[in-house]
Amino acid sequence: MTSWVPWAALGVAGLSLAFAALLIRIVLKNDAGTEKMRKIALLIQEGATNFLGHEYRAVAFFVVAVAILLSFTLFRGWMVAICYVFGALASLAAGMVGLAATTRTNSRTAEKARVDDMCGAFTVAFRGAAVMGFFVVGGALLGIVVCYLVFEVALGLFDSASIILGFSLGASSVALFATVGGGIFTKGADVGADLAGKVEEGIPEDDPRNPAVIADNVGDNVGDVAGMGANLFESFAAATIAPLVIAAGGRVFVALGTKGMILPLAIGAGGILCTMVASLYVRRSCGRPEQAIFVALALSAVLAAVASFFIVWGVLGWKNVGIYWSLLLGMGAGIGAAMISEYYTSALFRPVKKMAEASKTGAGTTIIRGMSEGMSSTIVSVILIAVAAGVAYLTASRVFPGGGIYGVSLVAIGMLSITAMVVSADAFGSVSDNAGGIAEMAGLPEEVRDRTDKLDAVGNTTAAITKGFAIGAAALATIALLAAYTQAAGLTSINLINDKTLVGLLIGAMVPYAFSAFAMGAVERAAFAVVEEVRRQFREIAGLREGEPGVEPDYARAVGMTARTAINSMIVPSVLAFVLPLLIGIILGKETLAGFVAGALASGFLLGIWMINAGEGWDNAKKYIEAGNFGGKGTLVHAAAVVGDTVGDPLKDTAGPSMNILIKLMAVVALVFVPLFTR
Repeated sequence: MTSWVPWAALGVAGLSLAFAALLIRIVLKNDAGTEKMRKIALLIQEGATNFLGHEYRAVAFFVVAVAILLSFTLFRGWMVAICYVFGALASLAAGMVGLAATTRTNSRTAEKARVDDMCGAFTVAFRGAAVMGFFVVGGALLGIVVCYLVFEVALGLFDSASIILGFSLGASSVALFATVGGGIFTKGADVGADLAGKVEEGIPEDDPRNPAVIADNVGDNVGDVAGMGANLFESFAAATIAPLVIAAGGRVFVALGTKGMILPLAIGAGGILCTMVASLYVRRSCGRPEQAIFVALALSAVLAAVASFFIVWGVLGWKNVGIYWSLLLGMGAGIGAAMISEYYTSALFRPVKKMAEASKTGAGTTIIRGMSEGMSSTIVSVILIAVAAGVAYLTASRVFPGGGIYGVSLVAIGMLSITAMVVSADAFGSVSDNAGGIAEMAGLPEEVRDRTDKLDAVGNTTAAITKGFAIGAAALATIALLAAYTQAAGLTSINLINDKTLVGLLIGAMVPYAFSAFAMGAVERAAFAVVEEVRRQFREIAGLREGEPGVEPDYARAVGMTARTAINSMIVPSVLAFVLPLLIGIILGKETLAGFVAGALASGFLLGIWMINAGEGWDNAKKYIEAGNFGGKGTLVHAAAVVGDTVGDPLKDTAGPSMNILIKLMAVVALVFVPLFTR
């Protein structure tokens, strides 16, 4: 009776892609602005596209190597390799489409702010950002459903779930490179531009005299659009496939049969439809941008919660409808994670105000206060995720024997059912930031910059919220993948007193710190190179510092330099994240690998929350001071806050978001290659 569900999910995935195409078509009908605005936007577009091209070529070598490894080491490995390449290509396509959309929306947003009002500018910006949101979920669901229809329905393979898992591994591989590479680029350019421009030269942010200003705007797109888009693409894929894998074996399959595999597909499709409806609210409330996005997020969750109840009932029947509580807990955890991030990173609340106040006594106290608030933010976040997972396990266990592990896996897909809106909110920050930069560089009137600044402020808050949401979703998805690994490896429990497990736990807890060290060091090297290049151009190009007519910096050189550093620096940590679980499993065994994944999960989750919330808090504390508080711009208080923001930049946009992919990738690798560890 439920055989039609995968086909319906396939139709919804296609509808999501069509909706994204419609949105970009509407956006492109708007004027791109003056000739100068178009020229600046083209520089950003070309820089972002060139970087993505170089990055993807590097990723292609890795993908080919892993596909060969899969083909020769696993039973039916060539089938897993097909799904792996499919997942990688789908993630790459999502990044390219999203980048193409946002780099064409930025100048149109600025132009709308110039000739219309903030409402019109907000509408254009959000529509352009939503292209990425709906392409991410549509592409991910399309890929998963196609793999399911081919290997489960058409071929009827008994191990189809383990084959489909290759799709998640492909998405994870691309996501790690995109997040790390994009994060290094964006923060290397941002920190370098700020240090050489605002701090050394005393010129405003996005001043066209700054040779690194285009690289800074390019970074917003390759980091917050391509990087975070790939991040959440992989989260959505992993969260959908994990319960599918669990449902394909053990007591869950005995109780539910293939219906347990179909349910995640139906939930993903239902979430997309609900998010489409909620996105219509944004246009109706465009006069209050921040409220419009927050309400749209909440409305997406409420609609998805209602729809999911009927989906569970329709797919599993009334007897098993209690599984619905797991989905509801996931949705609640998603909204809770967003609220926690907002509290610790918004200038409306105490933590950020205290960071700003700490700047009155210097940069040292600013950093100390920010570290303290970031660490405090982990408390409620961990309790929230722990309660959601624990209660889901208990309630699902009462539905049918062995249902607890399946219930935990559904928490993640429940949380990620509104992924389209989350990605849209994140990409909106990049579009609005770019629009402000174009307005500044094009010399548009002050009132235009005021409008784009307001949109940028909203974008900063939504970016913080989406990052908090993403790390929470990553933790839940990794818990589900770890549960699937223990089931596949035949482990009934993870014994921490066992010496093998304890060794794995300690090594796994170390990996996020080592990975962050690589990422932070790469940002420092990129920023150093940018500062030196900016200094050189100010020194050697006559009239640049004075802003003489006709004198322009060499923007392309700064972009190219940052891109080379980012691409060269992303390879080692990304490869290590893939290789380490393999080595641990092959050399030390399946129990050690289980401890390794658990240690990385606990360590990476906490570290990610701390870095993201502390970094975003420092950023908004600086903006709070720039708004006129504690003396405003140009004061010693502001200078101290700028130092805090500089420290926080690589935390919140490079190392922090990388934790999401790191912990999931290692869990997926463990699960895909589990046959090698159990022979």
